[in-house]
Amino acid sequence: MGAGGRDFHNYNVLFKDNPEYHVVAFTATQIPGIEYRRFPPSLAGSLYPEGIPIYPEEMLPEIVTRFKVDEVVFSYSDLTYEELGRKISMVLSANASFRLVSPFDTMIDSVKPVLAVTATKTGAGKSTVSRAIAQEMVKRNLNFIVVRHPMAYGELEKRVVQEFNSINDLDRYDLTIEEREEYEHYIKMGIKVLAGIDYIKILHKAEGEADIILWDGGNNDTPFYRPWYQITVTDAMRPGIELNSYPGEINMRLANTIIITKVSQAKVDDINRIVRNIRSINEKANIVKADMEIEVDRPELLEGRRALIIEDAPTVTHGGLPYGAGYIVALKYGAEIVNPKPYAKGLIKQIYETYSHIGSVLPSVGYTRQQLNDLEKTIDDIECDVVVLGTPADISRIIKIDKPIVRVRFNLKIIDGMSIKEIVDEFIRISNRRD
Repeated sequence: MGAGGRDFHNYNVLFKDNPEYHVVAFTATQIPGIEYRRFPPSLAGSLYPEGIPIYPEEMLPEIVTRFKVDEVVFSYSDLTYEELGRKISMVLSANASFRLVSPFDTMIDSVKPVLAVTATKTGAGKSTVSRAIAQEMVKRNLNFIVVRHPMAYGELEKRVVQEFNSINDLDRYDLTIEEREEYEHYIKMGIKVLAGIDYIKILHKAEGEADIILWDGGNNDTPFYRPWYQITVTDAMRPGIELNSYPGEINMRLANTIIITKVSQAKVDDINRIVRNIRSINEKANIVKADMEIEVDRPELLEGRRALIIEDAPTVTHGGLPYGAGYIVALKYGAEIVNPKPYAKGLIKQIYETYSHIGSVLPSVGYTRQQLNDLEKTIDDIECDVVVLGTPADISRIIKIDKPIVRVRFNLKIIDGMSIKEIVDEFIRISNRRD
C-alpha cells in the first residue's frame, strides 16, 4: 500500500529479487493520477519480467481476494491513528495480515554523516527548517548535498536517479508542481538536489560527491538513510498531532532536536501541552520554539483587491490544513479573498469533494498535463485582481496566469532554544565523534 514514494523504496530494499515473496500489486492513494500504471520490469527485477501492476487503494479488498494475498505491507505516511486503524480493519476484514515495517529495516547506512529533517505532519514547516539548515551549511562552506524523499509520479524509468542543478532541470524532468515546490528553493540557493526511486544508487552518488548528506523528508515519513542526527518539526497550531500521527510520533521519539513552529500564532496552553507530550516520549531531545515569518514580494498589490489564493497542494489536502501562507498574507494586507470552489474544473472539483476541509483557497494540484489544464482553466475563469502564490514553486513557468502575481514564502525565526547555528554545531560534534 503506497503513494508513489515510500512504497517503491520498501520494495527495493525488502522484496526485489527476494524469492521468499511474490508481490502481486502496489496500491496507490493520496496523489491523483498515479494509479492504473505499472512498476516497470527494468525496476521490478528478475522475478517480475512483466513488471508489477499499480491499482487504486479502493480496490485493495478485491485484490486480496483475487490474488489470495497473505500479507499487505503498509508503505506510506501522513495518517492519524484513526485513519491508520481504518486501513488495518480494511485489510484484516479482507482476510490478509497487515504489516508495519520497522523504519530501521528500510534505513540504509551511509559512510557520510546524515542530518535528517522530518516532521509530525505535512504543513508543520519542515521545508522551511530544511532551508534554514541548508543556508547555515552554505555559510560555513560545507560540502553537502540534499537528498529529497521521493515523489515518483511521472515516467518511472526516467526517475531512477534524478539530479537537479538548475531551474532548467525542473523542466527537463517534466516535474509536477509538488516536486517543483520542494526542489526550487534549493536550486535558487545553488544547492544540488538528488531524488528518484533507487535510493541505494542515489546514496552512492551522494557519497561520491559530498561530505555531508542533508535528508529532506517528505510528509511525516521516517528517513530512508539512517540519520546521524535527526530534527523533527511539529506544529503549535495542531496540538496533539505529535502523539496522533503515523509515522510522525516515531520521528518525535527518534529526534535529537524537536522544533515547534508557529508559536506566536498558538495559545500558551497549547504550546505547554506540546512540550509535555514531547517529554512523555522523548526526555533527551532539545526543544526549540520558532516562528514562521512570512516574506511577501509585492504586498502593495493586495490592499482592497480581490485575491485568488493558491496554496501548495499537500498542505491543504492530506496535510489537513484549510489554508496556508498565501491566505494569511492576503488577510494581513487587506485583500478580499475570492472563493475558487464555484469555478473548479475537472480534478480540482474532485479535490474539493474529497478534502471538504479546504477553505477558500485553490490547491496547486498538477500531477498530469490534464490536471495542469484543469488548474489553468480554473484560474482563468475566476474574477480576481491578483493571484497570491502561497506555493513555493513558480507555477507560472508551467501554466498561464494572466493576472498580477504576489509571491509568498516562510522564513524560520527561532524564539526560544538552540539557534540553527548551534544545531548544526551539535550535528558536527556528533559526526566527529562517530568518525
